[in-house]
Amino acid sequence: MASTANPSRDDFAALLEQTLGGAESFEGRVVIGTVTGIENDLAVIDVGLKSEGRVPLREFAAPGQKADLKVGDEVQVYVDRVENANGEAMLSRDRARREAAWDNLETEFAKTARVEGVIFGRVKGGFTVDLSGAVAFLPGSQVDIRPVRDVTPLMDIPQPFQILKMDRKRGNIVVSRRAVLEETRAEQRSGLIQSLAEGQVIDGVVKNITDYGAFVDLGGIDGLLHVTDLSYKRVNHPSEVLNIGDTVKVQIIRINRDTQRISLGMKQLESDPWDGAAAKYPVGEKLSGRVTNITEYGAFVELEPGIEGLVHVSEMSWTKKNVHPGKIVSTSQEVEVVVLEVDAEKRRISLGLKQAQNNPWEAFAAAHPVGTEVEGEVKNATEFGLFIGLDNDVDGMVHMSDIAWGISGEDALNLHRKGETVKAIVLAIEPDKERISLGMKQLERGGPSAAVAAGGGDKLNKNAIVTVTVLEVRDAGLEVQVGEDGATGFIKRTDLGRDRDEQRPERFQVGQKFDAMVTGFDRSKKPTFSVKAMQIAEEKQAVQQYGSSDSGASLGDILGEALKARNEKN
Repeated sequence: MASTANPSRDDFAALLEQTLGGAESFEGRVVIGTVTGIENDLAVIDVGLKSEGRVPLREFAAPGQKADLKVGDEVQVYVDRVENANGEAMLSRDRARREAAWDNLETEFAKTARVEGVIFGRVKGGFTVDLSGAVAFLPGSQVDIRPVRDVTPLMDIPQPFQILKMDRKRGNIVVSRRAVLEETRAEQRSGLIQSLAEGQVIDGVVKNITDYGAFVDLGGIDGLLHVTDLSYKRVNHPSEVLNIGDTVKVQIIRINRDTQRISLGMKQLESDPWDGAAAKYPVGEKLSGRVTNITEYGAFVELEPGIEGLVHVSEMSWTKKNVHPGKIVSTSQEVEVVVLEVDAEKRRISLGLKQAQNNPWEAFAAAHPVGTEVEGEVKNATEFGLFIGLDNDVDGMVHMSDIAWGISGEDALNLHRKGETVKAIVLAIEPDKERISLGMKQLERGGPSAAVAAGGGDKLNKNAIVTVTVLEVRDAGLEVQVGEDGATGFIKRTDLGRDRDEQRPERFQVGQKFDAMVTGFDRSKKPTFSVKAMQIAEEKQAVQQYGSSDSGASLGDILGEALKARNEKN
């Protein structure tokens, strides 16, 4: 071994190895060093190597803050290289913090514990977070429970985060601030909901308004104030009563501790207007109200704030039937109504609009007693009669059997058309049933009461031969009258003669007289006549009196003799 007084190169290497203790083993490790000086923005640190290293002061400060460092402080640094080209040690405070942070974060991640960090930068899709040296990614969707437009107030502030994912080999860490807020909020909600009770009155702030109600913040937990619980009066939309940010006093109606849902009410803090409603609104009382809503089945009328009654469509008008309520009343219109029924338990009041007006059927009955002649327009023709428009917008009906004498009801209906003006006589009035019965044939001359033979004074008998006068010529036949003031009846065209040529009504003229046979009476006791039946009867009588066709006399000779005998008799 060489003398220590004259060491060789190998001796020097051994001494250096002993002195440095294996300097190469320092590389890639976190060691403790001492601050020996501060030069401008660099800290000079001695870690026990042959040369010192320099580290930027910013690596010793948190983002947005200044480094609190002085000579003599001991710090942890990462030895990247023992010696660089300048003979200095390559040290890094950031790398030391990062390595220490990863060790700590892996432990916290395994325990699903929260970690503290600082948002310090923006990147695509989110933000960067400093977790005591390790850089993590904070997605934009994980910043808050609700979307945040401006994250500036949250930056450079130490706050808790939850690690969602980490991969040390790739150097990836994903964190969430939202998860922490949701967990904290759930804890607060759970604690707050335990302190609340049904029936409790509490102040809250309107947080959001929807079509069906408003959400009220009760100090960390939201409750739903449904539109039906805002007020006893009708509220079409919550915005009519509330604005976002309003402070309101509400009562807790229901609490579902499993779902943590709370139902609130405001009207419960007011006196119920339905208390004593039956006494305030007796049946038959006439009142004024405002139309608040119109539906297909009627209209709602507000009698006072909180109390509405329904006017059913059937109770809206005496005369307008089967029409939409919107054609009778309009929203916000002031109307007079009559109370028809009150059910306080079901909170229902039935109202009548037409009952507050004069009954036109009763008014018509007073002005037009039975037997009065009226005139009106044919409003409608049905299979059983005609509806005639009368005074006060009421209709009267002429049954098919009361339209005309001597013809069937079906034929009588064909004589009149919609829009035609006709006259009739009042036969019966039933105001309670809104019914007026009219008759048209009762105005014709020679009704059944005057059914007497001309000049004889005796009642008409079936098969009697009488002289009649043509009153009217129609396509269907002739309207005729016996004598001057006798019964009127009808002769169908097929009864005007035996031959087809004789069955033409146009061959007769008004005022013309001829003989015909009474063949019967209709259900109104009005006579029916037939020339054809008279001819057949006379033929049979002539054959019996003057001989049969077998005697050698022709049928014309027989009839001639019969006519001659009748003329001589007359």
